[in-house]
Amino acid sequence: MKIALVTETFPPEINGVAMTLGRIVEGLRQRRHKVTVAVPARRDRTPGTHPASELLALPGMRIPRYPELRIGFPARGRLLRRWREDRPDIVHVATEGPLGWSATRAAHALGIPLVTSYHTNFHRYGTYYGYGALQSGVLRWLRYIHGRSRCTFVPSEDLRTGLEQERFANLRVLGRGVDTACFSPDKRDSALRREWGVDDNTPVALYVGRVAGEKNIPLTIRAWETLRETIPAMPLVIVGDGPERPRAERTHPDIRFVGMRRGEDLARHYASADVFPFASTTETFGNVVTEAMASGLLVLAFDYAAPAKFIRDGLNGFLAPFDDAEAYLAAARRAAAAGPVWKALRAAARDAVLPYSWDCILDRYESTLTEVLTPAKAS
Repeated sequence: MKIALVTETFPPEINGVAMTLGRIVEGLRQRRHKVTVAVPARRDRTPGTHPASELLALPGMRIPRYPELRIGFPARGRLLRRWREDRPDIVHVATEGPLGWSATRAAHALGIPLVTSYHTNFHRYGTYYGYGALQSGVLRWLRYIHGRSRCTFVPSEDLRTGLEQERFANLRVLGRGVDTACFSPDKRDSALRREWGVDDNTPVALYVGRVAGEKNIPLTIRAWETLRETIPAMPLVIVGDGPERPRAERTHPDIRFVGMRRGEDLARHYASADVFPFASTTETFGNVVTEAMASGLLVLAFDYAAPAKFIRDGLNGFLAPFDDAEAYLAAARRAAAAGPVWKALRAAARDAVLPYSWDCILDRYESTLTEVLTPAKAS
């Protein structure tokens, strides 16, 4: 099968969408599919950067306040020429911006079957980035562009339910796997913990993700402060970068900010911590939650997306009703009180994600593409 993936975020970007797409592309290539990735050009990414794919670099620009990411410019003409010369069996559009719209139009013009995937709740970001009044328009646009595809992949059942209530159609759940070999309690590193100023027995709180408004960092910090009412020596380590980091560092000099980490280094940071307060309410899935659980961390999160699927409150982590800050802090108090059984809870957290390999996700993705292609080839 020849697949053209169109996206604005792809390795080496460090975010859940890029890592998910990178895993899918790598897995498809291992299964002998041909995959071409159309993505905005970056200086640190060349056609040989990612061995699992052929990259088609297209014009784009940096996203304001996110210099590590790009937004693609319209490229319908370039894509038409490319796909006429080397026609894919199917096009997968994983962005709703100008590049994604160009790809959608090009695929329709050439009669190539099209699927899309929904990765980001952009309509919920308006509150944090000053376009709250436009949120209904953003939602209409998302519904329109995904409605042009034969199916739209979404990462969780609750997101599918929410989007169906917003009149999105043809939604297919494609969960996200977790690399339980990479993310493992075995990566715990006493030397790294000493860099954080703690011994082997002092619990550490860890956050991994963008340091940005939509991630609800202030509530994550409040949860850590709540945990410290019971465990005063507990530090908070924040892995990641983003527009809010400079202000957060100024206002919280007692928090250790270590920037973005990748691969084995990231796995070491996860495994060397103990509890993972994650207060975001804008996730479509939340890869960091499953990575933390695979690393044997006790996750404190809201009851939706990945936490709703994998966490059993009080048994392998702690949940609070969606977007209820007071209940979230109460869950932090329950977590602190459960200190004597943390070891068992953390082991149960890893056990909960062990069956969810990337091979299972790829099986489902491959099967859906085959299903989408069947009527096209028969017509």
